[in-house]
Amino acid sequence: MLINLCKKQLVSRGNVPAWLPEAVQYEATMGSEAYGVSSNTSDIDLYGFAIPDKQDLFPHLRGEIDGFGTQKARFEVWQMHHIEDKEARGGAGGVYDCQYYSIVKYLDLVMHNNPNMLDSLFVPQRCIRFATPVGQRIRDSRKLFLHKGSWHTFRGYAFSQLNKMFTKEYKNSPKRRADIEKHGYSTKEAYHTVRLMLEAEQILLEGDLDLERNRELLKTIRAGSWTADEVKQYFTDKERQLEQAYADSKLRHSPDEAAIKALLLDCLEQHFGSLTTAVVREDAVIRAMKQIEDIVQGLRNGGAI
Repeated sequence: MLINLCKKQLVSRGNVPAWLPEAVQYEATMGSEAYGVSSNTSDIDLYGFAIPDKQDLFPHLRGEIDGFGTQKARFEVWQMHHIEDKEARGGAGGVYDCQYYSIVKYLDLVMHNNPNMLDSLFVPQRCIRFATPVGQRIRDSRKLFLHKGSWHTFRGYAFSQLNKMFTKEYKNSPKRRADIEKHGYSTKEAYHTVRLMLEAEQILLEGDLDLERNRELLKTIRAGSWTADEVKQYFTDKERQLEQAYADSKLRHSPDEAAIKALLLDCLEQHFGSLTTAVVREDAVIRAMKQIEDIVQGLRNGGAI
C-alpha cells in the first residue's frame, strides 16, 4: 500500500504530505489490472482516499470564516506518476501511477459518477490492497452511488477516448507510438471506448458494475483485432441503444445526495468520534421532505424512483 511505497522512496524525496500514508482508508489497483486486460509491462495504477485532519475538513474549527480573509489550502488530492519500484510484482519490478483523494473530494466525484472514481469502488476483490473499516463501509455501500446521470459522464469519457485513438501526440510513450504505427490508431483508447460504453450499459440495466465481465472482448480489441471503423461504428450503435436504456432505467434520476452525505458523516464520526462541534446534522423530518421532493421530481421527469 501507499505507506510501504512511501517508506521505500516517496517521503525521502519530499513529494508526499507526511501525514498522508498513515491516513489512507482505502486503496485499490485500477487500470488494466482491474479490467482483467493487464500484462507484465502495464503500469500499476493506484487509487485511494484518506481522511485529513479534522480542521482541514471543517476549517471553522481553526477560526476561519468561509469567504473572508486568508483561507488555508485544504487537501483535495495528491498524485504522482511514473514511480519505479523494483520490488513490485514479486521482484519483477513495475511503475506506479498514484492518486489519493480527501474522502470528501472522493465521495463527491463518485457521487457524480466520474468513471475512474466509480470504478475504483467496483474493482474486483483481488484489487483491493487495503481498506480500514471506514474504507470497507464505503466499498460495501457502492451501489448507493449509482444513478442515471452516469450515462452522460460515461458517454462523454467514451467519446473523448474515441477521439484520442488517432492522436499522434505520444512523444513520451514509445509503446503508444508503436501501437499507432502498427494499427493506424491507439488500441488502448479503442478498448477504453468500448469498455466505458459497456459499463454504462451495466449500470443502466442492472444497477451494478462488474469490471471484468467483458475482459476477453477487451483483450481482443487491445490486441488490435478490431478496425478503427469498427470501433467508431460500435460507439454509434451502442450510443443509440443506451439512449433507450437510459429512458427505461429503473435507477434514480440523480444522486441521493442526502443519503451519501449521511454516509460521509457517519464515516467521519466512526473515524473522529462525535462531530457535534464540527457540523449540524439535518433533522430526520427535513431529510424525509427532501426525499419526497426527489420522488416527485423524478415522476415529473418521467423517470423511475
